[in-house]
Amino acid sequence: MHFLARKCSPVGTALPSTSLYPGRDASHIMSTTAIQLPSKSLFGFYDTTLGKKLVMALTGMVMVGFVVGHMAGNLQIFLGAEVFNKYAELLHSAKGLLYAVRLVLLASVGLHILSAVQLALIARRARPQNYVKVTSTTSSYASRTMYWSGPILAVFIVYHLLHFTVGSVHPTTPFPGPAQAYQNVITGFQVIPISLFYLFAMGLLCLHLYHGVWSMFQSLGLAHPRYTPIFKKLAVALSLVVAIGFSAVPVSVMLGIVR
Repeated sequence: MHFLARKCSPVGTALPSTSLYPGRDASHIMSTTAIQLPSKSLFGFYDTTLGKKLVMALTGMVMVGFVVGHMAGNLQIFLGAEVFNKYAELLHSAKGLLYAVRLVLLASVGLHILSAVQLALIARRARPQNYVKVTSTTSSYASRTMYWSGPILAVFIVYHLLHFTVGSVHPTTPFPGPAQAYQNVITGFQVIPISLFYLFAMGLLCLHLYHGVWSMFQSLGLAHPRYTPIFKKLAVALSLVVAIGFSAVPVSVMLGIVR
């Protein structure tokens, strides 16, 4: 009877008491139903959904820090041409630091995109057939636009680098480089379609940052009923400050405030 009881027990039910198995300890019985745990290595942890979300959160922190610093640097244009040009020359004079920052940022962007794509594929595999009718009752507009605002922002970043760093799409030929950074910004944003494209990208960045920062707090395990409203307000404030700060430059150029 003991053999039949063990043989016919359904998977997932509690194991019989060890008293039914004379001479056998609990470790021997548990070994027959051992659960395979994920690998404890970093790569094994990354293979889990939680690992991918944590990577997105950490790389997102790196990118948010860069974006805030970049915005603060851009706003120095309101201090005049001399200050802004010195700031640009200072950045390009520290070659080692500049390339180190670029390398960390590039790695963060790559891991962020990779994790996002893999999470999207996991979600798609979990629901291979789309809903007949989509109703967004709890998700925000920002969260629903994450998967298409991200690729557009990636395209914008490439254009931005070609515009003001490489200079291959800048209106001034030949591109004068950082020594005339102030005039480069003025000339670049005097082209209205380009300025409008920048403003559109900043709107997407605002939405992306809001949902991204809020999700970052959740992925780091900081979500709590008491602190959730504070985190959401912080995400709103940060996304608005960044979007307005970046948008202030092209708007000021188009209005003739900075010239």
